[in-house]
Amino acid sequence: MASSKFDVLIIGAGISGINAGYRLQTEFPDRTFLILEARNNLGGTWDLFRYPGIRSDSDLYTFGLKWFPWNQANPIAKGEDILTYLDDAAATHNIRQHIRLNHRVRSANWDGREWFLEVESQKGIQHLHAQFTIFATGYYDYHNPLEAAIPGLEDFQGEIIHPQFWPESFDPVGKKIVVIGSGATAVTLVPSLAKDAQSVTMLQRSPSYLASMPNEVRHNTRWGPGLIPQAAVYRFRRLWFLVVPQLFYSLCQKFPNAARRLLQAGVQSQLPPSIPLDPHFTPRYNPWEQRLCACPDGDFFRALRSTKAQVETDLISQVDAHGIRLASGKRLDADTIITATGLRLQFLGGIPITIKGQKLDAATKYIWNGLMLEGLPNAMLVLGFTNASWTLGADIAMHLTCRILRHIWNNNGYASAVPVVENRNDLHDRPVLDLTSTYVKRAVQEMPRASTQRPWKSRASYFSDLWFSWFGNIKNGLIFSS
Repeated sequence: MASSKFDVLIIGAGISGINAGYRLQTEFPDRTFLILEARNNLGGTWDLFRYPGIRSDSDLYTFGLKWFPWNQANPIAKGEDILTYLDDAAATHNIRQHIRLNHRVRSANWDGREWFLEVESQKGIQHLHAQFTIFATGYYDYHNPLEAAIPGLEDFQGEIIHPQFWPESFDPVGKKIVVIGSGATAVTLVPSLAKDAQSVTMLQRSPSYLASMPNEVRHNTRWGPGLIPQAAVYRFRRLWFLVVPQLFYSLCQKFPNAARRLLQAGVQSQLPPSIPLDPHFTPRYNPWEQRLCACPDGDFFRALRSTKAQVETDLISQVDAHGIRLASGKRLDADTIITATGLRLQFLGGIPITIKGQKLDAATKYIWNGLMLEGLPNAMLVLGFTNASWTLGADIAMHLTCRILRHIWNNNGYASAVPVVENRNDLHDRPVLDLTSTYVKRAVQEMPRASTQRPWKSRASYFSDLWFSWFGNIKNGLIFSS
């Protein structure tokens, strides 16, 4: 009979959950854990999104798993390649045997001694117990996209698609397509659809910062093929993508005007004469107040130069049966409208959580070092970075988790750890996700709280968070008890 009791239950089999499983089995080979995945495949984001051109917006040398190196020359990878990579990682390191697919967690309750999870599977309702629960559930809603208020959209007689639920049957050949949005999804869709469509127009209310980057690195061929060990090549590539983007992020924070000029000069050099920099590529915010949109090998600008793709910066006055009328009076005819308007944020996988029968309201809780919620015992929330690869933060979260587990399991008098705020009036609030994007602003009231000082900071920067995960004081703000 299958066991129903484990030392640790991990919710989510995306890149964060797979990494969590690896760290647990490496650090605690004698402990038991199980990874619960609601979908019928591992991979999380990379199994969910199927829209044309889906790819990473971070380099795979840092977005990939440190213990399973990305060994390809292209830092930006397609979604299907990332999914294959994660499957290989789970199989190679025997993590797949710990994953239970089609297991959706319906509720989680801390009864004072352990976690009690109600799980729905093909076999019906199961009840699982664990001393610890790790929420590797990402930060957005898989079932409900962020809805945008688009006047008259219900009157449109063509096809309306949200990228989160891309129909496999959609054929762009010969169609006039309008992509509403200016973020990474829109910037990815435009060049992919422009290959076959009659026309593709990216309609944006306000522009984003775009940055072209070569999608092949050649560090291993500079001194001749085979002269440098592959492991050394990987370490160099990873270090390069760790340091250089962080330096550029610091430049954006300290010298935003210089960073803006640098980015816009790069855009201007790739635009066709028919498309001006202003207003289409002059954002109203400073660089890195929202995520940069990566354009591998300048594919977005190549699509613009082909004349099959266009950009319009305007407000929507009204959608009618066959297109969109803009506030300026201009009209865009369309067969298909794609609403790439963002994701709906959701923490803890939307799972109802109770503590001794009392419902948890995460929005009223401070987050302890980007990992645990105030008042929630033995529960870790795996969060990544907004200004660097997600996986870097997820791995730091697991290093810190393993320190806490060692402290508890190596001291027989301890059974639990819970974050406690001594004086809330001393805390100066700041967002958990330090971005000004619309989808983040709309979710502020539903997100946990963070502060400007430890231990109630969210993700700060890679090197400072890494240092804390190794040497920081885990007893500050965290109460250990039997």
